[in-house]
Amino acid sequence: MTTIQLLERQVKKLDRNHLTVFRNWFRKYDSDVWDLQIERDIHAGKLEKIAKQAIAAFHSGKAKEF
Repeated sequence: MTTIQLLERQVKKLDRNHLTVFRNWFRKYDSDVWDLQIERDIHAGKLEKIAKQAIAAFHSGKAKEF
């Protein structure tokens, strides 16, 4: 049995209250991991080209502020 399968079994056993706690924890954890990845990509320059394209599109009138 894989780790994922074991986790799935354990999650399915959680009562409603514990599932809510787990869900909230996981959302925060997942968000933090995503933010860290974005920060790493920014520092590595991986988003530079996309950022320049977006700024150019905005200045040329092809994009709008929200």
